[in-house]
Amino acid sequence: MPNPTAAMLVIGDEILSGRTRDANMHHLAGRLTEAGIDLREVRIVSDDAPAITAAVKALSDGFDHVFTSGGIGPTHDDITADCIAAAFDDTIDVRDDARALLQAHYDRSGQELNAARLRMARIPSKATLIDNPVSTAPGFSIGNVHVMAGVPAVFQAMVASILPTLTGGAPLVSRSLAVMRGEGDIAGPLGAFAVDHPDLSVGSYPFQKDGIYGANLVIRGADQARVDAAFATLEQLFA
Repeated sequence: MPNPTAAMLVIGDEILSGRTRDANMHHLAGRLTEAGIDLREVRIVSDDAPAITAAVKALSDGFDHVFTSGGIGPTHDDITADCIAAAFDDTIDVRDDARALLQAHYDRSGQELNAARLRMARIPSKATLIDNPVSTAPGFSIGNVHVMAGVPAVFQAMVASILPTLTGGAPLVSRSLAVMRGEGDIAGPLGAFAVDHPDLSVGSYPFQKDGIYGANLVIRGADQARVDAAFATLEQLFA
């Protein structure tokens, strides 16, 4: 049975402008690989409500899981929660369960739960909360969409909270072989090797070192023994 599929939606003008380098995709890809959930697409959209809503609908229809990052904070441009609610034809308002979490957090820190901070308790009515042990303000899941913060430490904590609740498949394993030849020299035999191993993913990732061209040849699959056997064949092929 094939592994569940996933997509990631990264939301924010700061990513598209180059002001912020996204680290969340790298983290999510690794954790999903470990869980046996295949990340198939990553999409980045600006802080534009129609664009966010349309992307959520398209990805939700196309994949088993969708993970979003960004846009659920206290400022005016944090519009993700509203867009998710719109995508699922749901209402959104301050929810008692989310408000209670925030109230307790700010009481402990001696700060006021003001109107801006209360925005982080606005959750679609049909959603379930995702725990945030770092800064308390929750993420949420609705349908097959899991909505999380953009701050890497918080995003990573939310991923750790939600992943145990999802059904995964067989974790992918991989092996890599560095070959000090240009891709033009290895493309023919590598292509034939890939045809002979249709159940495995075979990739070539070129590099240059000390003026010499080479490539990392990577084999991925769900069966460790099968990957190991194919790797042995690959070593012989490019010995």
